[in-house]
Amino acid sequence: MGGMSSPVTPAPVAKKVPQERTHHGDTFVDDYEWLRDKSNPEVIAHLEAENAYTASRTEHLGPLREAIFGEIKSRTQETDLSVPSRMGRWWYYSRSFEGKQYGVHCRCPIDAPDDWTPPVLSAEVDIPGEQVLIDGNELAEGHDFFALGAMSVTLDGTLLAYSVDTEGDERYTLRFANLDTGEAIADEITGTAPGATWSVDNRHVFYLTVDESWRPDTVWRHELGTDRSADVQVFHEPDERFWVGFGSTRSEKYLTIWIGSKITSEIRYLESSDPEGEFTVVWPREEGVEYGIEHAVVGGEDRFLILHNGVVDGVKAENFTLVDTPVADPTDRRTLIPHRANVRLEEVDAFAGHLVLGYRRDALTRLAVWPLTESGYGELRELEFDEELYSVGAGSNPEWESPLLRMGYTSFITPSRIFDYEIASGALLLRKEQPVLGGYDPADYEQHRDWAVAADGTRIPISIVQRRGTTAPAPLLLYGYGSYESSIDPGFSVARLSLLDRGMVFAVAHVRGGGEMGRHWYDTGKMLSKKNTFTDFVSCARHLVDTGRTTPQRMIADGGSAGGLLMGAVANLAPDLFAGILANVPFVDPLTSILDPSLPLTVIEWDEWGNPLADKDVYDYMRSYSPYENVGAHDYPAILAITSINDTRVLYVEPAKWVAKLRDTKTGDSPLLLKTEMSAGHGGVSGRYEKWREVAFEYAWVLDTAGACA
Repeated sequence: MGGMSSPVTPAPVAKKVPQERTHHGDTFVDDYEWLRDKSNPEVIAHLEAENAYTASRTEHLGPLREAIFGEIKSRTQETDLSVPSRMGRWWYYSRSFEGKQYGVHCRCPIDAPDDWTPPVLSAEVDIPGEQVLIDGNELAEGHDFFALGAMSVTLDGTLLAYSVDTEGDERYTLRFANLDTGEAIADEITGTAPGATWSVDNRHVFYLTVDESWRPDTVWRHELGTDRSADVQVFHEPDERFWVGFGSTRSEKYLTIWIGSKITSEIRYLESSDPEGEFTVVWPREEGVEYGIEHAVVGGEDRFLILHNGVVDGVKAENFTLVDTPVADPTDRRTLIPHRANVRLEEVDAFAGHLVLGYRRDALTRLAVWPLTESGYGELRELEFDEELYSVGAGSNPEWESPLLRMGYTSFITPSRIFDYEIASGALLLRKEQPVLGGYDPADYEQHRDWAVAADGTRIPISIVQRRGTTAPAPLLLYGYGSYESSIDPGFSVARLSLLDRGMVFAVAHVRGGGEMGRHWYDTGKMLSKKNTFTDFVSCARHLVDTGRTTPQRMIADGGSAGGLLMGAVANLAPDLFAGILANVPFVDPLTSILDPSLPLTVIEWDEWGNPLADKDVYDYMRSYSPYENVGAHDYPAILAITSINDTRVLYVEPAKWVAKLRDTKTGDSPLLLKTEMSAGHGGVSGRYEKWREVAFEYAWVLDTAGACA
């Protein structure tokens, strides 16, 4: 592509308005906090100037962006259908159409009550009895942004509750429709959180609202046909550390309220047939104990399955243990699966005749089926797969009495596959494989697991995927996240092929703070151990250089949100290790945010990072790694920061301040770019074509910065 063209637009220089912030005897002078006020025309003008500068510095990449966008589009079967899932008298599925941004949710009738084989639907053939439930394209018309927050059908299949957000601020409007007549119902509820749950009487719906910090804190019950003013507040959580969720057990017999902080949870239940009744606590909240429940019928008795990390026989079950109890007495606990140091139990789903367990071992997801017998529990069977790296998990399984388990499978080189696992025979029935047009052959690519060694001797897993025959040292994109126990599991990406086919290697650093290696992996990458996340990433990068896979001049680091904090920290720690850093909605000013309890989500975050307001040690520790506070006068790699004006999770002001300070402080001439979506939220732009264009923009920059597009 040639060298970087001369910028048509000069780099914006933000004015300095010094503000002092003093805590625990430490004063930090913040020159750019004024950028927080997006109602200030000067702020908008600055962001638009940054956008213009970014556009001018990347103008030469226009042909490459168009080429990548075209590749993504040409490899994607734009008109497609999902595999239908059975619920009641209907098969439910979604459709996509060429030229349309959003999905369409549909259903068609089941021919025979005992038919569990999903119909093979064709986009070219009319589907008998098809009914469109939600057309995202119609709902998005006239809006720059669209997101669906709820789509819930009553058990009898006659009523639909759905919610939409057209601003990107995650406040949804809940509406209803009669599916028998196709008519809209007059009820409308504004300002809700995502999600809606019907009771089994098909008359009451439960929904959540959020507080000023965007925390879901209140459960409401709405009776269809009544005014919103008559809605009943079912539960309110005043403690700002706790989020509230609502749902039902898979059996649909019990409604559940879930209340949870980062480290503590509490669940309340109520028979769905009595929606106006009082909820009962399963296990009163106990600091540091997390648990989840599922309802199973074992030997004819209603029992709760409780997955928890409490103390068992004097030992903390950090990787969780599974117990069951009578519903009538949840304190009468019987251990089904004891705690294991090398296996992290993650979920349990109950069906009429079996349980499904999801867990993690050796940094890979696992799935097992556990039959229920007349006397109790049968023999647990783990499903086995032959790839070195893969991801597997239960899919959409709405039916309680299903003889099949719908599941999903993918890897870095295997497009997503949907299987039905036959419980009785153990047969694995392939229902669909994600189509990749243009002659994609998995044999042209390879994936491997490698291990770096951290400074303290800990082995850090690295996942690597590349096109076969890629010559080392190669340009390499190293991705990391490392927070909230989130795991970056192997998954296929059509867009990523545009990197691999240009000789670029894609790698994931499974750093501490994530959940790949169990709860201990998370605990040793948070709070006062957070720096392990950053140094692990640097260790992985050094390992990839030392083993000859790449060079610092050809390696790009990539991370978003809390992974953007990782990017900012790494930029300060090891700027010489990377040619470029891509930071999406980056959490690069964490101390300012975590010190302000009025900001969205702050109080909840104290269990992840610590409370710097109350604890000087936490303040000092965060102060020592916060990317914004620690920008220094040294040569940084090229940086591309991308954010959204309406993001409520990581405010646009964080990358805006970071870039302003970097531009004022850093040495060298590496380009420093900020791109702000002026009508989007935390997830970025909406609509698949817009998302493809955004990916093409990022990948073109990555390839150019790594010297991989010549």
